[in-house]
Amino acid sequence: MEGDGSVKQLMNTSLKKPNEKERAAVLKLEMDYELATLYEAMEEENEKKIKLCKQKLEKIRQELVRLKAF
Repeated sequence: MEGDGSVKQLMNTSLKKPNEKERAAVLKLEMDYELATLYEAMEEENEKKIKLCKQKLEKIRQELVRLKAF
């Protein structure tokens, strides 16, 4: 039946969105934390820590873009 496929597709979509929203919220919190860590690293002039923070922030940004949360 054609209708059954549409209902299943709709259910999968509706179940997926809250998880994506929750993940985006967690990522934004992680981004805030990482920005604070980056700020501290910059104040300390700790180049290794700065580089690590920037890498983590880039990964977070990429995932947020993938989730279309920005």
